[in-house]
Amino acid sequence: MTEAEDSGPSGYAAARLLLLNGQEPTGPPRRAALARLTDRWLSALFTAARRDTGVHAAALVAVGGYGRGELSPRSDLDLLLLHDPSADPAAVAALADRVWYPVWDLGLSLDHSVRTVAGARRTAAEDLKAQLGLLDARPVAGDLAQLTALRTAVLADWRNQAHKRLPELGELCRERAARQGELRFLLEPDLKEARGGLRDATALRAVAASWLADAPREGLAEARRTLLDARDALHLTTGRATDRLALQEQDQVAGALGLLDADALLRQLYEAARTVSYASDVTWREVDRVIKARSARSRLSALRRGGRRTGPGRTPLAEGVVEQDGEAVLARTARPERDPVLPLRAAAAAARSALPLSRHAVRRLAAAAPPLPAPWPAEAREAFVILLGAGAPTVPVWEALEAEGLITRLLPEWERVRCRPQRNAVHTWTVDRHLVETAVRAAALTRRVSRPDLLLVAALLHDIGKGRPGDHSTAGEAIAQDMAERMGFDRSDATVIAALVRHHLLLAETATRRDLDDPATVRAVAAAVGSTGVLELLHALTEADALATGPAAWSAWRGSLVAELAARAGAVLAGGDPPPREPAALGADQRRLAAEALRTGGPVLSLRTQTPPTGEDAGPEPAGPEPIGPEPVGPEPVGVELRIAVPDRPGVLPAAAGVLALHRLTVRAAELRTVEPDGGMDAGAVLVLDWRVAAEYGSLPQAARLRADLVRALDGSLDVPARLAERDAAQPRRRGTKAPPPRVTALPAASRHATVIEVRAQDAPGLLHRIGCALEDAGARVRSAHVSTLGANAVDAFYLTGPGGGPLPEPAAAELARALARALEERPD
Repeated sequence: MTEAEDSGPSGYAAARLLLLNGQEPTGPPRRAALARLTDRWLSALFTAARRDTGVHAAALVAVGGYGRGELSPRSDLDLLLLHDPSADPAAVAALADRVWYPVWDLGLSLDHSVRTVAGARRTAAEDLKAQLGLLDARPVAGDLAQLTALRTAVLADWRNQAHKRLPELGELCRERAARQGELRFLLEPDLKEARGGLRDATALRAVAASWLADAPREGLAEARRTLLDARDALHLTTGRATDRLALQEQDQVAGALGLLDADALLRQLYEAARTVSYASDVTWREVDRVIKARSARSRLSALRRGGRRTGPGRTPLAEGVVEQDGEAVLARTARPERDPVLPLRAAAAAARSALPLSRHAVRRLAAAAPPLPAPWPAEAREAFVILLGAGAPTVPVWEALEAEGLITRLLPEWERVRCRPQRNAVHTWTVDRHLVETAVRAAALTRRVSRPDLLLVAALLHDIGKGRPGDHSTAGEAIAQDMAERMGFDRSDATVIAALVRHHLLLAETATRRDLDDPATVRAVAAAVGSTGVLELLHALTEADALATGPAAWSAWRGSLVAELAARAGAVLAGGDPPPREPAALGADQRRLAAEALRTGGPVLSLRTQTPPTGEDAGPEPAGPEPIGPEPVGPEPVGVELRIAVPDRPGVLPAAAGVLALHRLTVRAAELRTVEPDGGMDAGAVLVLDWRVAAEYGSLPQAARLRADLVRALDGSLDVPARLAERDAAQPRRRGTKAPPPRVTALPAASRHATVIEVRAQDAPGLLHRIGCALEDAGARVRSAHVSTLGANAVDAFYLTGPGGGPLPEPAAAELARALARALEERPD
């Protein structure tokens, strides 16, 4: 290609298109080729412009990502025009225009500036981001002496001011991480801005350039390449300059990179982000250490001049492990090649002391320590339990062991869950981090159980079956049994750990999806658990698992249901029958609302927020009695509590659910039950519906409006189905992944007194209303309902009775399940 062709927009555009759409795969060679192609084009533009304007003492400089030669298909061109201060300003402006306008004409993003060497240096001193960009400055064309002078000055300034600028850079990284989150835990990560992304990798380069500290280099270049390759594929797939990897683009990006599917892509990116994050942790810790050491140097020098010699303090932590400079390090006498337990002993000592485990210590342990024998010796098992029971300090120590491959050496089964994504909005973490977080949560509950060691190990292993075919609880049971025995637990203890893994979802799912008044529910749980000791551990594991899942997975309401189920199952395991639920267990508020509903003959509502505001923004007032009782304790899902009491009659469930849908209230959880007022059932039956709801957008509606619409829905003057259909028809269809079909199942053995129908479906506005209408059309009476929304999925259980008040015949129950499934499938996407 000639210089004339290079300098023409059409020639460069054609060559660029050919390069990006050619056979060369995404990777450093293509990014470098794109940078070279762009250099030639800009160099020709700049050379011609400099000749025409007469500005000879000038240089065109690439900075930032372009300066590093890392041009992605839609990357900005970061350019600096350096000029001599004696140059004519008008000529310099003309020179800049001759370069900038062809770039803009081609539709490329351009970040540009025009500076003298002194001006660029002043800007760098005032603007940290500008200084970081100049650290990667690279010549494109023109007077190289000016760039050499600038690079020498900027690097000197950066190194001389490192003790001031690096803390500022570290704070910027922390603020960005707080805004963007951890890349390795996000389902739609920002490849550049999220923690562990490209910005952090660039920050590590800047730290290294300061000569104050250096990042761990093992795997860092490969991690950076992985992130850049994914961004290249994302740019080409979307045709946009985006760094956020949206769900709908992940399969295409995976295909462009030659990966099996979106999960393989995310796992690869999570691995890369983990490498960058760990390198960042180690590097910033070293920066802090060096800066603190420098600040203390004058005082130490004075002490030495006074005749006292000082050295680094080393405090013993465990056999072969000491504390030094705020880290757990190996003692001078440690012999890891002769001590296979030392890795776990060092990790336990570090976590128990809330200290980071030195990277140099971990690397030495990984290189020298022999594998543990099978089964593990008692000391190794004890150290492992101490590590798991340390609480929050367990996490950074575990990450340090993970970074050097020690975790998968200890637990080969860990490889299956490592960095495995969980495509469920309820989950905050990847599978492996969720397991560690569950152990952290379980550590706070060890005082509640007689065998805290079994609780902690079961917490770590409860999802170890994920990533394998079939139900992960069933698969995990056998894996956990083998792992526990290899850890040195005897057969009996290993069997308990395996049982906890097998049934870790039992209490939560039963408590929120089954009728606790039904003795069959309690007996089934007791039979599955088998002993009071396992039940005690399972109760604690259930809470730890939910708390480690995310804020939507646990609440005071769920906690009370699980505790009640555990208590009733415990009574059965102790040799008795499930005790009848006392009327007081229904709650004083429910009984008061029921009495008010009987007195007025209509619905009564109570709406309560978690922390009621005051003043003009106080929100809706409750219609009916104020709720009473203790405030919820512990993490709560988003939303407010809505309680409705209404005299028992057909159509209550679909009417109430339909009104909530009309007011754009999303149902997070719900329970329907019949309440006996203080006057007894002779006074009349009352249905009480307990909801946790949240506004789809905007503010919550007034409780009085909800009540008015509910009255109209019950008397037939408000056609809820028609209103919902009108609203759905007016809304444009949204692009998205097609949801799997709903699954409706009749569970004939779940209750002796009612037919249990379970519905699992994609959550959508009006879903509960459609279910209620279908059940009403089938002539089934809803005795109780238990509704839960987990991310995008609804899991609902309905206890139904026929006209005679008993369960439906099995053929009728099966037909009802099929009819309900058809009704849900008929709704267009």
